[in-house]
Amino acid sequence: MTRIGVTGHMNITADSIPLIDAEISRLLAAAGDPAELIGVSCLARGADSVFAQAVLDAGGRLEVVLPSRDYRRHKVEPDHAEQFDALLSRADTVRVMEFDDACREAYEAANDVVVATCDRLIAVWDGQPGEKAGPARS
Repeated sequence: MTRIGVTGHMNITADSIPLIDAEISRLLAAAGDPAELIGVSCLARGADSVFAQAVLDAGGRLEVVLPSRDYRRHKVEPDHAEQFDALLSRADTVRVMEFDDACREAYEAANDVVVATCDRLIAVWDGQPGEKAGPARS
């Protein structure tokens, strides 16, 4: 099995999605047999969701790591909910971190799991600093 994780910007533009998808798809194809591919993602808007869809399109299996029990209800915006739900429903495995609320610690723990459980990591970065250091406690 080849386990590939993802990290990257949430605020990617509509124009950049086809470019990002094409490069992720190229990297996944180069990884080998799709039947041996597991993609690990937190399913956030942007890079995570583009990656998750590319994994499924390639014939791989999807493993989701959710930062908290309330993640869907409190952090998934309405315009991302349909895509989030569709990807989540196709996941082979869903791991929910032991946090009731989505907070900085929950995101850090989820990201640690993604990094610790994958053989490779795809980073989607536009060369600019992120807008924030990470989600603050709500």
